[in-house]
Amino acid sequence: MLSVPIERLLEPVPETAPAVADQDLGLQARLAAGRNLDLETVDLLRQKLDITRVIDRRLGASALLGELRAQIDQMEQAKRHVLNQSVRSSLAEVIVDASALAGWQSLDQGFVSESWDHYDTAQTAAREARSPALEAYACAGQAVVLLDIGEVAAAVELTEYARSIAKGKVPSLLLSWLTAGYGEACAASREHQKCMRAFDEALRIMPADIDNSETPYLVFDSTHLARWRGSALARLGAREAIDVLSEVLNKLDPTFARAETALRVDLVQVFTATGGKDEATAHAKRARLLATQIRSERQRKRLTSLLASG
Repeated sequence: MLSVPIERLLEPVPETAPAVADQDLGLQARLAAGRNLDLETVDLLRQKLDITRVIDRRLGASALLGELRAQIDQMEQAKRHVLNQSVRSSLAEVIVDASALAGWQSLDQGFVSESWDHYDTAQTAAREARSPALEAYACAGQAVVLLDIGEVAAAVELTEYARSIAKGKVPSLLLSWLTAGYGEACAASREHQKCMRAFDEALRIMPADIDNSETPYLVFDSTHLARWRGSALARLGAREAIDVLSEVLNKLDPTFARAETALRVDLVQVFTATGGKDEATAHAKRARLLATQIRSERQRKRLTSLLASG
């Protein structure tokens, strides 16, 4: 009936090699890709992130955040299948940097919950990289989110924790930055003396010659420290903030568009508090233009609130 001899039909079925399940093959492929990811590739990812950081401070986050989200997701997916621990640790360091930058960009765009999550990702990656410096950096960034939503006591606590895990283990430039962050939190909690002591300490800690080779993710020097101090004084309603911020405005690199926006909003705050209506109006006009230019929802919101209360 089948046109096949009966002997052929009754032959035993030959044994065949078991087929590899699709999911097994997929995992093998991802592990193979993980083996192809070396330190040179990680360095290329770091260079790409450095370019993103420069564009961010010049043009703002609106055009970059989506791309940065995708880059972080790609790196996290890749890290899960990297078996070389040295490469894995280096990749985790880049993820910290990228996630902290995304956290800052998200906060600036008004995406507060997303910002929190990015900083949380950064902390987790920092622990995998076994880097107290990067963990402290991520914690201090996340504290700014707490300040923005009014969780001042929690922000003070988190900046204190960041400093505690950093002392004796991180470059002096980063410790200076962390101490200034603690000073900002103290200003928000209306602790004037603690705030000023923190900024004095940050200035003492700051190295005379800035070398950020160990902290490429950090753009910080005496000018930025003075800007931060002036911002804290403005938050406290201290008139001396005017001189501090005005001097910084003359020194600030004009490519730091977001920094200038924040600085001018700080000047609006202190001039409003001290009765300098004309000066507040002039700085508000420039701040509004810059905030619109870089699409900073955070600074637009601050400015609107100050003008409404003034």
